[in-house]
Amino acid sequence: MEKDIELKQLGLRIKELRKMKNITQEELAHTIDKDQQSIQRLEAGKINPSFLYLQQIAKGLDISLSEVFEKL
Repeated sequence: MEKDIELKQLGLRIKELRKMKNITQEELAHTIDKDQQSIQRLEAGKINPSFLYLQQIAKGLDISLSEVFEKL
């Protein structure tokens, strides 16, 4: 159960960062060669992203990986 909560918090953090950059899910997905549904599932906390996927997200948002984990 705790894992689900943590994944939702991570997803919300990624969504927050994406919105701060004024980027849509579709734009982010295109930037990192994923589909929009993949970003949607990530932000909803439905998947446990790999380290490499999180690196792609950070690069797509033009932020450091450590920024993704701030405030979690």
